[in-house]
Amino acid sequence: MNQLIVVALGGGCGAVTRFLVSSGMYAWLGRDFPFGTLVVNVIGSFLMGLLTEALILHRISIGMEYRAAILIGFIGAFTTFSTFSLETFYLLEQGNVSKAALNVVSSVGGCLCAVWLGLLCGKSLFLYSGGVIQWANTVIPYALLIVNSLGAFLIGIIATILLQKIALPMEHRAAMVVIMLGTYLTLSGLYVILFLIDQGYSFNNHLNTMLGVFIGNSGLCLLVTWLGFLVGKQI
Repeated sequence: MNQLIVVALGGGCGAVTRFLVSSGMYAWLGRDFPFGTLVVNVIGSFLMGLLTEALILHRISIGMEYRAAILIGFIGAFTTFSTFSLETFYLLEQGNVSKAALNVVSSVGGCLCAVWLGLLCGKSLFLYSGGVIQWANTVIPYALLIVNSLGAFLIGIIATILLQKIALPMEHRAAMVVIMLGTYLTLSGLYVILFLIDQGYSFNNHLNTMLGVFIGNSGLCLLVTWLGFLVGKQI
């Protein structure tokens, strides 16, 4: 039952995110070609490969519910094969055979390449000393910091698109951004702490190190989110 609930929550967030990203792409590039569906499927495929490597293959101490919410719920709802199929059929029905063929080739080929690239990036991140750098009596889990930064960058872009597309009072916008960022910073920080526990660190003996890494992760994610805001304004 717990897995069903978290998958439903992740799926709801993924579906909303897909709608915002695809709508932003169509508003930017037009609807002559299914750019929105192509972009969300390629991004989702890359994230699936990257997070599969980070969450599962390296056996980080994250419960099955958490993994299911991200991989099955969020990414499963963020990507869409049915919309890709329908848009391809519409192109054929309209006589745009070349565009339909291009959509099939670019979607299938792009998604396969994106998954491969995500897995490769995940393996590369953890290749050097298990994704951890020892420096000045502390530890820097650089691999997870990069993964968390990527998520923060996407959140910055999506939040900007959301604020531009939906008319809300200023206080509601501020609350939405604070809740979104606060939730992500908490979960990504927990992700890093669990990784450190897997590496043999404990709160009793390494409290300063864990707090430093948590604060560093939060600061880095905030900076990258701000960059995402800047990019989102250009879409």
